[in-house]
Amino acid sequence: MTDQQLNFTQEFKKPTPEEWKAEVERALKGAPFDKKMLTRTYEGITLRPLYTSHDWPSAGDPSGFPGAMPFTRGGTAAGSRLNDWDVRQVYSHPCPVKGNATILHELNCGVRSLMLKFDQAAQAGLDGDAPGAAELAGAGGIMLYSVDDLDRLLTDVDLRLVPISLAAGGQSLAAAALLAALWRRRGVGAGDAKGAFNADPLGALAAGGSLPASLADALAQMAALARYTQATYAQVSAVGVNTTAYHDAGATETQDLGILLATAVAYLKAMTAAGLTVDQACRQIAFTVAVPCDQFLGIAKLRAARKLWARVAEACGASEPARAMRLTAVSASRMMTTRDAWVNMLRTTVACFAAAVGGADAVVVQPFNAALGVPDELGLRVARNTHIVLAEESNIAKVIDPAGGSWYVESRTDELARAAWNEFQGIEKAGGIAQVLTDGTLAAAIAKAWSEREAGVAKRRDPVTGVSEFPNIGEAPVATEEVDVAAAKAAAGERLRATRAKNAGPKVEALATAGAAERPAAAVVAAEAGATIAQMAQALGGTPVKLTALPQHRYGEAFEALRAASDAYRARTGVQPSIFLANLGAIAQHTARATFAKNLFETAGIAALPSEGFTDAAACADAFKASGARVAILCSADPIYEQMATAVAGALKGAGCEYLFLAGQPGDKRDLYTGAGIDDFIFMGADVLKITGSILARLGVIAR
Repeated sequence: MTDQQLNFTQEFKKPTPEEWKAEVERALKGAPFDKKMLTRTYEGITLRPLYTSHDWPSAGDPSGFPGAMPFTRGGTAAGSRLNDWDVRQVYSHPCPVKGNATILHELNCGVRSLMLKFDQAAQAGLDGDAPGAAELAGAGGIMLYSVDDLDRLLTDVDLRLVPISLAAGGQSLAAAALLAALWRRRGVGAGDAKGAFNADPLGALAAGGSLPASLADALAQMAALARYTQATYAQVSAVGVNTTAYHDAGATETQDLGILLATAVAYLKAMTAAGLTVDQACRQIAFTVAVPCDQFLGIAKLRAARKLWARVAEACGASEPARAMRLTAVSASRMMTTRDAWVNMLRTTVACFAAAVGGADAVVVQPFNAALGVPDELGLRVARNTHIVLAEESNIAKVIDPAGGSWYVESRTDELARAAWNEFQGIEKAGGIAQVLTDGTLAAAIAKAWSEREAGVAKRRDPVTGVSEFPNIGEAPVATEEVDVAAAKAAAGERLRATRAKNAGPKVEALATAGAAERPAAAVVAAEAGATIAQMAQALGGTPVKLTALPQHRYGEAFEALRAASDAYRARTGVQPSIFLANLGAIAQHTARATFAKNLFETAGIAALPSEGFTDAAACADAFKASGARVAILCSADPIYEQMATAVAGALKGAGCEYLFLAGQPGDKRDLYTGAGIDDFIFMGADVLKITGSILARLGVIAR
């Protein structure tokens, strides 16, 4: 036994970065270093294979300490060390009664705060029984039209303990009045109420394409709500900066952060113009961003967001405590899939991990089946337990800013922040967020970013597991909550009739005649008296503004559309679109490319019909005829192609093959093979979406 410390690296010389690079270049055997070892992201940032202290000099402690400028490492000194992060969930079941049962169960099982999403009717300023609300009632959210509806949804929820956040689009003031009225009804003191009203007129305009009043009036109304909230509630914020609509439309992470800053600056200007101090205005803002399933990008994004906002708030004159960002992270919607939705569990776990390590104050994990409809109990439970496993079993929150000091993470945070700052400056130079949103230039920039990502998905440079890679065309449908919308509408109508019987007319008239600064208080009084969201919306009035809403994209949407078309074709004809795998030679010679071909074509729901390895053309042609397929693909190794491809191609075309592929790059044999009847080639880097779409069109599954 000895206590001597052993150092197993002492006999090895520490290489310099230059020596390391020279060794890598020798291993690459002439392949260009930059092409093989550097990665350029959609944000325009080049990722290097090695990061050292030269990439992030620690002199001067540029990231500071948690809870201090520049807040890169966290908004508070203790981070999530004391109480973990806030486990938040979004609820959107149309029926308040069903929603209440779900919420009570969720709160008993680990959820700490609630995000209530109002349905499209309420967000449009309509009651659910209004003539124009037939298609909107119950769509995309909860049927909440009065304080009675909200009371029913939150029955037995202790509002002194559970923070409530609202998502009501352009009707944020009316929705805030309903929640404030409920606090009063329940006897919750102004000092005990917890939550966020999330007035976000610019975000609502981007997402929905309309506002009930002009932008100037909407910003003034938001500022008035902020003044009322600041003066009334100690633990409630009025304003939300939520960039998920831009992220869903295809914005890069740096565009997303630039929009975040520009929106917050616009709101800061509106609130200070209404009489709030800079510190008061900063404390009224709650930020929400989407986090992708790229863990390091997600970590860097949240750290960069805090750093950027702290610098903006500092420049605006905010005190250091007021510069700390209150940040909610939501697992990104665009990464979610409807096919092989079980893989979404992995995506959201990575996003939750990134959000926790990145220092989010609250985290929303979307249920794995959220893209398919209203999540069922399993979806909600898995989402909830993702938090619990990471916090309680993996102990992620026990270390404050675990990524801090990593040369890679610190460098990536800084590079992301600099690129986002350029985006922010570009928006400001163009006239601000309202200008670029209304004139369409922002939408165009986001569309361009999405088109670049689309190309990456189409060519599988950005694989989507279960969709563009490793599809399972025999998968069983994933269950979601069954919603009886008709019954929910009928129940909502009954509640509305009972509410209207209270005759809130005088209070609604008082709201209509109140000055801009007095409207939030008047709205609360009206809501207490039984005013519905439609009555308050009408009283608040205004000249509506409309523009084209930003689209909502998901990475797998184009492939999923082809899969859906194939499923519909099978349901209509009883026949699955298919392609015959003409495997040539022994198993060892054809398996690799046959597997590649099967994987490629089944991304579009085209069943790959297997075959044994053929050694003569006639047998292959006979098997093709027997398969009933109309298209085929040759699969084997290059030496076998040289021996058999031309003969087999001729035999297959003679047997009625309408279109013939070959798996692999043809090289200098392209002219020979095309002359023999081979129509196209599949290989790594090919446009899979274009290839499979063309075959479905040829088979009559989709229009040409």
